[in-house]
Amino acid sequence: MNVKEKIKVFLSKFVNVNEIEDTDNIFEKGLVNSLFAMNLVNFVENEFNITIDNTELDLDNFKDINSIAALIEKKLV
Repeated sequence: MNVKEKIKVFLSKFVNVNEIEDTDNIFEKGLVNSLFAMNLVNFVENEFNITIDNTELDLDNFKDINSIAALIEKKLV
């Protein structure tokens, strides 16, 4: 399973991912809120065994599936 697929599996526990494109802003669409963002950060850190620095805790890094995947892939290099 690739990075985007893992993200979608996680998101599918909370929202209907079939209605989300990889570029859709999940916060602007009202699908998730700031409290959910912390769950998302925890998932990313645990699932991919990486640490998200405070400087990376920016909504732009978590706004859509593509942005989340890009951050993860950058950290895995």
